[in-house]
Amino acid sequence: MEDKANGSVDTKSSVENGQLPDPANWGVADVVNYFKATGFEEQATAFQDQEIDGKSLLLMTRNDVLTGLSIKLGPALKIYEYHVKQLQTQHLKSNAS
Repeated sequence: MEDKANGSVDTKSSVENGQLPDPANWGVADVVNYFKATGFEEQATAFQDQEIDGKSLLLMTRNDVLTGLSIKLGPALKIYEYHVKQLQTQHLKSNAS
């Protein structure tokens, strides 16, 4: 997997063992593209506005997503439960092995 010239990783084409590349290596654009690709087009701009890269994403708490991004509660809950939490778990599992 090669990094793009801007330091981000192509999250759309780089899938390793059926999983996305480690989010710790994602740039802000990768985080935004991930959420756009998962159906959160409108909410993805909040990650851009707050300059959330992969490392920041992995550090986010439920409260950060619900209150820190200024997005509606419904989408924020889905983003945290079904995406941020899952990416954090994937990251921990891949680094533990």
